[in-house]
Amino acid sequence: MPVTDFFAGLEEAAAADGMPTAYVAAGQLPEAGRALRDAGFSVMIDAIPVDLHPREPRFEISYLLLNPGGADGTGQARFRLKVRVSGTDPRLPTLSGVWASVNWAEREAYDLFGILFDGHPDLRRILMPEDWEGFPLRKDYPVQIKMPVKTYEPLQVTQEEFVANLEAAREHGQRD
Repeated sequence: MPVTDFFAGLEEAAAADGMPTAYVAAGQLPEAGRALRDAGFSVMIDAIPVDLHPREPRFEISYLLLNPGGADGTGQARFRLKVRVSGTDPRLPTLSGVWASVNWAEREAYDLFGILFDGHPDLRRILMPEDWEGFPLRKDYPVQIKMPVKTYEPLQVTQEEFVANLEAAREHGQRD
């Protein structure tokens, strides 16, 4: 079945793994998502962002979809929906109104790549601390970070305490 049977705005793409794959324009993403959900792709497995820097459009997100099929196993299918995202204004409409499971995947894409999702109900960091600056999975993110290590209490022991701890550990190990 041609992918355009699901939604007219889809552009079929070749995939090395044989999974049916199509691109959709960013503005048509919610409509394409609803059409695919209504066609039986009721499970959104994951949303996988990729940074293609220095290429433009810089980002690409692959939404992995599943049609679980009937109770007898017929009609099972997978589908990969891809969307290109500009590097100058990395934003997409959210799909959280289509598949609730995309909520955290979109938060992860925001947190690690800086891609904004318009209309998302809770777009905030999910993995990095709230005060983190930048997006660590971008290819141009600086590898050397010059930030002081945050500790609550420095661990300081004297040489005598260190030796006593080692001896206590050895004694404990010999008893076991």
